[in-house]
Order: sequence, then structure tokens, then C-alpha cells
Amino acid sequence: MSVETITKLDRSEGLVVVERVQDIEAILDRNKALQNEAQAWAGDWHHLGTIPNVILEKWMNEEGVNVLGMCAEEWGQFIKRKLRDPDNMWLRTTNRRI
Repeated sequence: MSVETITKLDRSEGLVVVERVQDIEAILDRNKALQNEAQAWAGDWHHLGTIPNVILEKWMNEEGVNVLGMCAEEWGQFIKRKLRDPDNMWLRTTNRRI
């Protein structure tokens, strides 16, 4: 799922506005379908969710973090916190406790 960048000029404010757009419907449909299926847990690796790129970018901008520079432990804590948030349930692929 590619991310498109749309650039607009707001002449009244004298600003260049950059918008990132991604069609996430297929990702969300798959997440919902997987929530309703029994999933096997494989050791330390579990499919907890699928996060569209635009959502990850939004989180990075909101929190002022670069997830690409995080160590594995820091990334794990970040993503768990986000997926435990009831507002982000639509990103999860499991109803199990994270």
C-alpha cells in the first residue's frame, strides 16, 4: 500500500502544506478478519497488528519520535502502548491482551 504525498500552496497564509495519503481499507479489513480467527502464538513472536504507514508517521509526528531509530526494546514498548489504547483497536489483529 503506497503512500502518496500531496503538496498544496496556501496563498492566504503563505504556507506550503504537505499531506500524506494512503488507502488503508484493505489493511483494516484484514485486521478485522484476523481478530475473529484463532491465531497460534509462536514463541516470542506474535502478530499483534498491522499499522498503515500514514498512522505510524502520524504517531511519530505527534510524539516527536523516530521509530526507525529505536532499539528493539524501545520499539516494543512504544508499539504495545499504542496497540493497548482502545482508540487503536482497529489496528490490532488479535483480541488477546497485549
